[in-house]
Amino acid sequence: MTVHHFGKENSLLNKFIAEIRDVGIQRDSMRFRRNIERIGEILSYELSKNLNYSNTTVQTPFGSKEIFLPKDKLVLCSVLRAGLPLHQGMLNYFDGAENAFISAYRHHRGDEDAFEVIVKYFAAPSLSGKTLVLTDPMLATGKTLENVLEALKNHGKPDRIHILSVIGSKSGIEHITRIFPKYTHLWIAAIDEKLNSKGYIVPGIGDAGDLAFGMKL
Repeated sequence: MTVHHFGKENSLLNKFIAEIRDVGIQRDSMRFRRNIERIGEILSYELSKNLNYSNTTVQTPFGSKEIFLPKDKLVLCSVLRAGLPLHQGMLNYFDGAENAFISAYRHHRGDEDAFEVIVKYFAAPSLSGKTLVLTDPMLATGKTLENVLEALKNHGKPDRIHILSVIGSKSGIEHITRIFPKYTHLWIAAIDEKLNSKGYIVPGIGDAGDLAFGMKL
């Protein structure tokens, strides 16, 4: 797997990352969602440099101009519900892409810290011969993406796989590196050192789904 880590570079991306981490700013759900969307736009732009392009001629009012345009058939697949703002950021740039959605949640047995990831709802087009872009804002343990990859196997084999994440842990990235094909690319805004006993990224941001859409039972 090729990892593209943009947290190592100085850019406007750092401002949006700082704001989604800030416990004071986090109280504004609309601002949190918008910042995740902005991060999705930036990562989409960077990802676009890795797509396949073909030469096309565009007709203007005064003549014609050759330009290289992306030719990949994209399928954007997001994990509900936390992935929705990130998905929207991608759609703002890849507006012609097909879309897929999958639900995944952590199931804890009683008060135990250990959990399993349960996948239920899933809707996707055929992935055969296409470029698959998976989005999961918080790449913690990597178990969610592992289960998503397993669920996608019945929908055909994509030619290429990209993963977009906002923040990931080192151990989570190591885990998906073992699971996903070698030709996979990970586009990520920030990488944190560790996980706590409940599998949340430290320092991280907390629960991205709750911050974007409110607390759940």
